[in-house]
Amino acid sequence: MLRNGVEPPSDTTPAARLARQIEFIVEVDKLKDIFRQTVTTQSRRAENDAEHSWHLCLCVLVLAEHANAPQLDVLRVLKMLILHDLVEIDAGDTFAYDTARMADQHEREDRAADRIFGLLPSDQARDFRALWDEFEEKQTPEAKFASAIDRFQPMLLNCRTEGAAWRRHGVTHDRVLARNAHVADGCQPLWEYVIAMAQKAVDAGHLAPAPKT
Repeated sequence: MLRNGVEPPSDTTPAARLARQIEFIVEVDKLKDIFRQTVTTQSRRAENDAEHSWHLCLCVLVLAEHANAPQLDVLRVLKMLILHDLVEIDAGDTFAYDTARMADQHEREDRAADRIFGLLPSDQARDFRALWDEFEEKQTPEAKFASAIDRFQPMLLNCRTEGAAWRRHGVTHDRVLARNAHVADGCQPLWEYVIAMAQKAVDAGHLAPAPKT
């Protein structure tokens, strides 16, 4: 049973279970049509959520050795990152600096998690929803590292595209550092890299400096 108390349809036979799993796989293909504010480094078109999820997983494989946790469960991190944006099929992508849209973001995404994971057989629905909740709560070493990577990748794309999304939305240096400070909770070396990267973007004119007080 999912957290909202609604029992999913029966999956008592192997054929019924397989059918539900395949329908879930078809449904989440919609992630390829959810577009983000960040743009790709070559064509400068909007990145979609499926591309974002793939890039995050690759970042984990490359960067896991730098995680704060010495015994990181890399497979668990990968599972969280491949699942966590599926809710945007229903809830849409919420830009990191859009405070108005962020007001009800968790509520929208919570409902979406119930519906989308509820398409699966009940045991998988519980497991996937638990991983999604773990990522949202950011308490375990794996969730902290997953969140660090999730915040780092858009910053990297912005820096390598002359601050495309930052400039389009008038984002300033202080907001970038404040929004992403918990990268340090999962990967201190990556946070130090972020600080230097953001300053280079300011120096190059790709990220506006903090307003003078």
